[in-house]
Amino acid sequence: MSKKMISIIIPCYNEEATLPVLYEELKKLSVQLEAYDLEYVFVNDGSSDRTFSMLTEMAKQDEKVKYISFSRNFGKEAALFAGLSNAKGDYIATMDADMQDPPSLLPEMVADLESGEYDNVATRRVNRIGEPPIRSFFARCFYKLMHHLSDIELVDGARDYRLMRREMVDSILAVGEYNRFSKGIYAWVGYKTKWIAYENVERSAGETKWSFWKLLHYSIDGIVNFSNVPITISSYLGLILTVISFIAIIFEIIRALVFGDPVAGWPSLVCIITFIGGIQLFCMGIMGQYISKTYMEVKKRPHYIIRDTNCSEAKKNN
Repeated sequence: MSKKMISIIIPCYNEEATLPVLYEELKKLSVQLEAYDLEYVFVNDGSSDRTFSMLTEMAKQDEKVKYISFSRNFGKEAALFAGLSNAKGDYIATMDADMQDPPSLLPEMVADLESGEYDNVATRRVNRIGEPPIRSFFARCFYKLMHHLSDIELVDGARDYRLMRREMVDSILAVGEYNRFSKGIYAWVGYKTKWIAYENVERSAGETKWSFWKLLHYSIDGIVNFSNVPITISSYLGLILTVISFIAIIFEIIRALVFGDPVAGWPSLVCIITFIGGIQLFCMGIMGQYISKTYMEVKKRPHYIIRDTNCSEAKKNN
C-alpha cells in the first residue's frame, strides 16, 4: 500500500539566514512522519541574496526538496498560489520560512486530519509577544473590522500555517482571482477547520519583510477583496451630505428673505467646502480601490512567472 504524501509549501524572500535552521527542522519531521512521503516545495519569490543557490544545493542533496524560482518578486500571495498549484501531496501544508510557524506542530496537525473529522487544521497565535505594540494594535483593529464588514469569519491571530486536504486545496485553486487574500479565501471556501493555538515565536534569524505600510496595504486589500461595505458607506455618506447641504441652502435662503441677513464670513464657507471636498475625495478613493482591482482582474496577467524549477509539472507561466 502506497504512502500518503504531505507537501510542505514554504514561500522564501531573502531567507538565507533562516533556511539552514528550517531545513534541519524539516529533516527531523521526516523522521517523525516516516509513515508518509514528504516533499518540501520552496518558492523563491525573487530573492536578491543566496536563497536560490542554497535551495539548488539542498535539492541536489535531498530529493524531497523541490523549488520554484520566480523571475522577480511577485509577493507572498503569488508564492503561496504557485506552491499550491504545484504541490502533489494528499495533504498540503503552508508555512513561513522564518520559524515563526513551528514545524514541530505538524505531526499533531496530521493526526487531526487523519481522524477524519476535519478538512483543515489551522494555527493562530494567542499573543503577539515581541511584536511592536502599534503593529499589534492595528492588527487587532483589522480583524475587528473584517468581522463587521465582511461575511467571512477571520480568526484573530490566524496564521498562514495550516494543513489541508487535497479537496480543500483544489477548491482554493478554483478561486483564480488575481488579487488574492489567502486568509479570506481559506474562510470563503469553507470546509471544517480545527484551530490550534500557540504562543508567538520570534524569527530565528534575519528581519521581517513586512513593514507597517506593507501590512496596511495588505489589510486594505483584504477588506476590498471580501467586502462591499466601504463603497456602500461612501454611497450613503454622499446621500446624507447631499440632503444636509440642501437643507442648509433652504435655511439660508429663508433666513436672508425673512431677516435680511445675508450669509457672512468666508472662513466658515471655506471650512465647509474643504470638508465636503475631503469627503468626496475619500469616497472617490474607495471607488478607485474597487476599480483598480477590477482593472487588474480584466487584464488577466499571470499570477507569477517561473524562471527556474525542479518541479516536473510546473508551468513556466500562470
